[in-house]
Amino acid sequence: MEDSNVERFSASTPKPRIGIDGGDDNKNWRRRVNGVEVSVPIVCGSIAFFRGKKAKEYRTHNWTVYVRGATNEDLGVVIRKVIFHLHPSFKSPTRVVDSPPFTLSECGWGEFKIDITIFFHADACERKLELSHLLKLNPEIYSGPQSPNVPVVTESYNEIVFPDPFECFLSRVINHPAVHVPKLPEGFNLPPPGVFLLWSLLNHLLLLVHGFHCNVAGDAGDESYYKMKKGDTKDHPLSHWFSKFSEADELFKLTATRQKVQADIAELKRQLVMVDVQPEQF
Repeated sequence: MEDSNVERFSASTPKPRIGIDGGDDNKNWRRRVNGVEVSVPIVCGSIAFFRGKKAKEYRTHNWTVYVRGATNEDLGVVIRKVIFHLHPSFKSPTRVVDSPPFTLSECGWGEFKIDITIFFHADACERKLELSHLLKLNPEIYSGPQSPNVPVVTESYNEIVFPDPFECFLSRVINHPAVHVPKLPEGFNLPPPGVFLLWSLLNHLLLLVHGFHCNVAGDAGDESYYKMKKGDTKDHPLSHWFSKFSEADELFKLTATRQKVQADIAELKRQLVMVDVQPEQF
């Protein structure tokens, strides 16, 4: 639900794309699929509600910061955990969210930058991703007393891109709605995801029996991403305040911007022509 009274700060055009190198592929189970890009559209954002005139001086707003899928799909298929680094004045400012949905709620009075660290499942990427989000509590333009019923929403759109992904990762996420996978190379066939699950279970069994880690399908004991619970944000209590990000909306914005630029250029050319044809004044 879009509400014209909601104060929104959004950065969605052009789309930022964050390339992620999967890391070391010198393992026999980590065959790469060259020439393919897996992209995961995400939104980093926050929603802040004013608590009213009777709120305590240092507890003026309730707010929630989050990393969600651009269409509110479950990001747990790719993301293992998210760490939110709050202002040092908060008790235990380093907050770990190790299951989807990746949201954190707090109460406070000040605006500050929240550093966000995203960790991926082992078959996707061994490296972490560092992002930041500016928590905003107050409208940018003052238009009267702030209403407790109208939040300040701040969101930014990103696409995490995994170039030349590992075969096991691609096989696992290729049909997941949170993940965009282009057409595979002609003649290329992926093994079924169950093959990698079997390898993972074998790896775990060997570790328990012999203390041996054969590195065939991710970290031992980390099969949770094969049996992911529902972690989308479609039914989140704040979901009706989320901004909508879609390919159609982005295309419309780009087209409108291009048309405006073309119109401005045409008007500037017209004015230049008029200047050129004016007679010289003696």
